[in-house]
Amino acid sequence: MTSTPLREIIADDHYLLREGLRALLTDGGQVEVCETVGTAPDLIAAVDRRLPDAVITDIRMPDDTEGIEAAQLIRAQHPHVGVIVLSQHADGSYADALLANGTDGLAYLLKERVGDVAELMRALTEVCAGRTALDTRIVDALIARGRTLTPSKLDGLTDRERDVLLQMARGLDNTGIAETLCLSESAVEKHISSIFAKLGHNEQPNTHRRVAAVLDYLSATSR
Repeated sequence: MTSTPLREIIADDHYLLREGLRALLTDGGQVEVCETVGTAPDLIAAVDRRLPDAVITDIRMPDDTEGIEAAQLIRAQHPHVGVIVLSQHADGSYADALLANGTDGLAYLLKERVGDVAELMRALTEVCAGRTALDTRIVDALIARGRTLTPSKLDGLTDRERDVLLQMARGLDNTGIAETLCLSESAVEKHISSIFAKLGHNEQPNTHRRVAAVLDYLSATSR
């Protein structure tokens, strides 16, 4: 049985990029690009009209955060529509702004990764399922710049919990964390549950606790 293609809208003020993305996504038959637009108002109008499964939008059109504002508006008005925001820079402040009102159905990817069809499809699958995707290169770049937990939060974690949180921030799932740290998956699950409790991340609507914990890691007080 052939699965129904995901219906997408692409927004970017550069014609060549949005048409290149259209060709890239439709080539495999898993995605139907129902419209491409060049401005945030046109994107919002297209979503209202087309009701797609997901949107891929540039962070700038032409303002610095116009894509973020459009993403948040779309998520508020159409919670079933996933949104991927593309950026040229691994900027933690953009990630914080994008996810400030909830993390479900949102992704933040670097533009240099759009040629990686598998990575782009993974992000589309995640946001269409109401989950969150952060580009691993964004996470690694922020870690490399010295972003750490605030001391008050760090003090409550054991050394092993810090190790597990670091691997979470690098984008590893529980299996990858277990392999990297030579732990059982059940041990990893227990450590993650403890991390959530100590960081104060209880189950809440519209918030993915794993992403919230990683954002704690990335919300640096030291540079």
